[in-house]
Amino acid sequence: MENTTNEKMVATATAPELINKKLKGKKVAILITDGFEESEFAKPYERLKVEKADVTVISLTSGEVKAWSNKNWGHAYQTDKTIEQVKSEDFDALVLPGGVINADKLRMSDAAIVFVSGFFKEGKPIAAICHAPWILIECRELEGRTVTSYSSLKTDLKNAGAIWVDEEVVNDKGLITSRNPNDLPAFCNKMVEEFAEGIH
Repeated sequence: MENTTNEKMVATATAPELINKKLKGKKVAILITDGFEESEFAKPYERLKVEKADVTVISLTSGEVKAWSNKNWGHAYQTDKTIEQVKSEDFDALVLPGGVINADKLRMSDAAIVFVSGFFKEGKPIAAICHAPWILIECRELEGRTVTSYSSLKTDLKNAGAIWVDEEVVNDKGLITSRNPNDLPAFCNKMVEEFAEGIH
């Protein structure tokens, strides 16, 4: 899968999933930069497209961003817009894939934090997996919220006021979190459910 992967991925969806169109009319943002965990982008993207969501891939810069996969660089993916070209009001929901490099770069971007914070303030659902909750910490919206993440983030999240649990998927009023790629089936199912429900 090279640059055209974004659309090719949709063809891998299973037949039963094609029956559902739960997210038709929903505008969903996926925020990534170089070093995002490939499966944590690809699987939610596929599912969102199957559910007929209008998906926009956003990054810090225009053009392509490169995934991280199996301890090495993965494929390049085309983005749709830069962070400066969007605002949270334009979307119904947000997906934050993980990846150490990706999450670390995004949490240091003021524009990215303003964008993500907007979803919290507007009560819109956010789905964050693996290392992505690092980004959420910078939004200062986790006090008293129950979350999970990659295990190494446990202390950081607790220090930010979150209640950390070791579960495959956690939903706290539209904030969906999971631990790692093994949790993607549960993560995607809960993502669709909460995105369909909308503002909490």
